[in-house]
Amino acid sequence: MTLHTAGPIAATVYRGDSVENTHRAHVAVVDSNGRLLYSFGDPSRVTLARSAAKPAQALAVLETGALERFGFDDADLALMCASHSSEPRHIERARQMLAKAQASESDLRCGGHPPLSDAVYVDWIKRDFKPGALCSNCSGKHAGMLAGARSIGAALSGYEQPEHPMQIRVKHTVADVCDLPDDGVQWATDGCNLPTPAFPLDRLARLFAKLAAAQDEVSSSGAAPNTRTAALARIYRAMTAYPELVGGEGRFCTILMNAFGGALVGKLGADGSYGIGVRASSQTAAHTSKAGAQDAQGTQGALGIAVKIEDGNVGVLYAVVAEVLAQLDIGTAGQRAKLDSFHTPRMLNTMGVATGRRVFSVALEASR
Repeated sequence: MTLHTAGPIAATVYRGDSVENTHRAHVAVVDSNGRLLYSFGDPSRVTLARSAAKPAQALAVLETGALERFGFDDADLALMCASHSSEPRHIERARQMLAKAQASESDLRCGGHPPLSDAVYVDWIKRDFKPGALCSNCSGKHAGMLAGARSIGAALSGYEQPEHPMQIRVKHTVADVCDLPDDGVQWATDGCNLPTPAFPLDRLARLFAKLAAAQDEVSSSGAAPNTRTAALARIYRAMTAYPELVGGEGRFCTILMNAFGGALVGKLGADGSYGIGVRASSQTAAHTSKAGAQDAQGTQGALGIAVKIEDGNVGVLYAVVAEVLAQLDIGTAGQRAKLDSFHTPRMLNTMGVATGRRVFSVALEASR
């Protein structure tokens, strides 16, 4: 598998009438069975999912029984899926999770770093605060890994290493939920020091479609047909019930999930990857029916969307995600308008003068 497939230009930034930047992207849209519905660029581009894979990594922890054993609630599960802003509520919850799992900050193998929130950063500077491991935007995921390791009787030491029993479980779970063999996923080391997967972009979309489809199934029948579906649905509910823990004040993931009121789940991955799962609705039906993606009950299924910006520009990523949602007509115009500051931000200089604009050239192509 190759990580480098040149994509088409998705967005062009103009300063005046001059092109300043162009950004290439890839998009995959799949149904709840993983069938490709729409694409832009290469939907099979092998992509490092980074933190967009956190729901799958959390699934591996959930399936150890750690949440029940240590009394983790859905807010804790949301933090396990988070790239949080290091706000006090995030740090304190991660601290409580460690206490529940009979671990401590010294057990964490992630480092402190500047926060993703400018407001938090200003506060830290004023207080001359030096962040520790609990302040990592991935501290919830790491606390979950420690709980998972303890739940399976493995040592806490080295839990971040690829050969640790917990990470072996994670690798198998990630491959399985993406419908890939274990050797169909490449692994590297993430910024937070845990293994991070790379796989075809449409498999990231498939992961998120499964999250949404699982919640649809539980909601419609009142029960899950198996433990995997129950676990996926719980992750969906946790993330959409606590979007402020998944991101934070002013963050795209939080605003997106709040805007759509539980109708979709979304998660950022560093360096320009994003995954969205959209629950079944009349809008998803307009797309899935074209591919004959009807389930046995005759209702239309969920959608999974995955986006990768080649140069890793996160601002452009958010804009393209919003553009894709608009092209697919997901949600109402009012819901999508809540993303306007990300979709079409005003480009102003230090004197408040408009200096440029962003033009999209994303054109989703229906699969044949």
